[in-house]
Amino acid sequence: MTDDHYFSADPSVPFERAPVTADVWGHELAIDSGTGVFAKGRLDIGTSVLFRETDPPHGGRILDLGCGYGVIGLACALAAPHAQVTAVDVNRRALLLARENAERLGVGERFTALHPDEVDAAWDYDEIWSNPPIRIGKAALHELLLTWLPRLAPGGRAVMVVGKNLGADSLQRWLGEQGYPTHRLASAKGFRVLETRTAS
Repeated sequence: MTDDHYFSADPSVPFERAPVTADVWGHELAIDSGTGVFAKGRLDIGTSVLFRETDPPHGGRILDLGCGYGVIGLACALAAPHAQVTAVDVNRRALLLARENAERLGVGERFTALHPDEVDAAWDYDEIWSNPPIRIGKAALHELLLTWLPRLAPGGRAVMVVGKNLGADSLQRWLGEQGYPTHRLASAKGFRVLETRTAS
């Protein structure tokens, strides 16, 4: 699979599901990934670091930005029974899997997977969780973050995992320069876990 498939709207590779099982924050997720979607058949290292180095959210309105097959948003929904989760991705195959996985895990009523253009402009979020699509390029990534970070509610936060060799430290500095103070929560296996907080 070439790198661009997972952030294409309609990947060209034939669709084939691949099961993934992960224990996250004390909850077992048995879900499906698939071809043309990021991290087919596995929980990628960056997302594993994100889960291991953080505590789960407590509730509220949560955005899973660049959701893929939904693992981050689904873990948030399971760990926070009162959370309302919106998962966004440009990859329609990923959205299909995320919706199916939410129904399988019994959180379908609190988990909505949408293309970014389908998200209500009035919605804001208490927390944004993401393993952002770094490989879309720096300019596109910056545009993505400057589109969604303003939708954090007062006192909200964004938690992201980014590879050190993919520019995590420069991204942390850039976010601060844009008015989004960001600090490092953890560093493990070549990844940084970054937290951005808005003013209360």
